Amino acid sequence: MQLKALVLTVILVISPVLLAPTAWAQQPALPIAAPETQGFSKERLGRIADVMKGEIEKATIPGAVTLIARGGKIVHYETHGFLDAAKSRPMTKDAIFRIASMTKPIVTAAAMMMVEQGRLNLNDPVSQYLPELKEMKVETKKADGAVEDAPIARAITVQDLIRHTAGFTYSFGGQRSERIKNLYLEADIETQKSDITSDEMIKRLARIPLVFQPATTFEYSVSTDVLGILMERVSGKPLDRLLDEMMFRPLKMKDTAFYVPPEKTGRLADALDSDPNKAWIWNWLRVTDNGAGKRYFNGGGGLVSTTEDYWRFAQMILNGGELDGVRLLSKKTVEFMLSDHLVGMGGSTAGTTGPGYTFGLGFGVRKDDGFGWVPGSKGDAMWAGICGTSFTIDPRERLVGVFMAQGPTTRLHTRMLFKNVIYGAVVR
Repeated sequence: MQLKALVLTVILVISPVLLAPTAWAQQPALPIAAPETQGFSKERLGRIADVMKGEIEKATIPGAVTLIARGGKIVHYETHGFLDAAKSRPMTKDAIFRIASMTKPIVTAAAMMMVEQGRLNLNDPVSQYLPELKEMKVETKKADGAVEDAPIARAITVQDLIRHTAGFTYSFGGQRSERIKNLYLEADIETQKSDITSDEMIKRLARIPLVFQPATTFEYSVSTDVLGILMERVSGKPLDRLLDEMMFRPLKMKDTAFYVPPEKTGRLADALDSDPNKAWIWNWLRVTDNGAGKRYFNGGGGLVSTTEDYWRFAQMILNGGELDGVRLLSKKTVEFMLSDHLVGMGGSTAGTTGPGYTFGLGFGVRKDDGFGWVPGSKGDAMWAGICGTSFTIDPRERLVGVFMAQGPTTRLHTRMLFKNVIYGAVVR
């Protein structure tokens, strides 16, 4: 009996440590290097602070965090300006940002992990997992100008969701049909006004025609939201838990989530109140409102993250699927993701990337060294978010840049500006 009591005591003492599901492993020390050792000019990197100061003074953004790494070594990591709209609190490196559409590459990477595991195929019909979407219609204009809803010519596939060729759209920006835009708003597909579950979202979406036949045109859309719901159906787990297990914990992305808990809200970065797009976007994303169980997880735009967390994800992609000895994806899968998946199709990514880019699986991919608005390399990958964040991954230069700021209306300006100062500092 004494031996049993001793064993029970030991179990009770150590079990909280062994069983604690929320305990996070400490992030490794950041790999910092002198800029000159990685082919950067220290003097030219010093321009970034002045450029950001100028943007803050012009009321483009209240503040920002900028990070540049090459060869896995961080050569620049700075804060600029303020965390809050009132400009009363200095920006911090651990600031949490609404990353919006920078959620898409993360969800896509997790989906490709499921492909590697044999749980999905890219050519699988989406209706295999979401039968509600089997009998979709496509809005079609006839020769006489009349509009009719015709049957789809072929099934929407998982690949169509990932590369935005499913025929879905958004109710804001880029939509090709006023009628379909209004149908999205009436059904509240993007939950701008209410909370709807994932099952309800798919049910409502199934009643709205597509704007294009599948696999014909790139149309930026709710496709990645649908992909997240499909991943939930396949795994039997909610998307927040699935990403936590597959991506965030292995990569030690400790502040990346769909919800900012009360103890972290003091670190949440804000946009200026004068930004005309702030109110509706903040109301749409609602990152401090834990809607789990009531509102579907927005796999296309719902995450928050920090600069360091997102660098860890981007560095993993640059490394060919591995970081700190943890492999999430194979080298060949990453190469496949950063290839052109829109060959011969219509549509353009220019609204996010500027000209000269195509779309891979979750990333905009540069087609040539020239033609774009900013320097880069053929094959470099990027994406950005409507709230003002952006990143770039340049395999040829072994470079990652992460720009974190909250400035919805000025987002295209700041993402191009940041890429200019990155490449302007590369001297070798």
